[in-house]
Amino acid sequence: MKVNDYEIREDLYYTKEHEWAKIEGEVVRIGITDYAQKQLRDIVYVELPEVGKKVKYMETIGTVESVKAVSEVYSPVSGEVIEVNSELENSPELVNQDPYGQGWIAVIKPDNLNEDIKKLLTAEKYAELIKEELEKEH
Repeated sequence: MKVNDYEIREDLYYTKEHEWAKIEGEVVRIGITDYAQKQLRDIVYVELPEVGKKVKYMETIGTVESVKAVSEVYSPVSGEVIEVNSELENSPELVNQDPYGQGWIAVIKPDNLNEDIKKLLTAEKYAELIKEELEKEH
């Protein structure tokens, strides 16, 4: 699905702050959306959370820095960070090039996935949010 030039994947869940969450069995892989990376433009640094860190729903787990701004990354679920994408330390531009693939940020083992998922946006709801944001810009 596309809204203007922004890709929105239908198999993911989203936050209002532009993170995505992909359920992979018992864990959730997260990153920032295509919309977020295009708003930030050239990403030059990604601050990753520590493996083993306990996080709460919508708690800051890191930052994404571009030449234009620094943006916080929020966890779409509560749980424990079990993996981070260390590739981003040397190649932060992967977030721009492939935000839903190689540009992922962390994997979290959720504490209560069923509860957290209810708070997230579906692809359709996220598309509506993007449309509203774009209308505000113009």
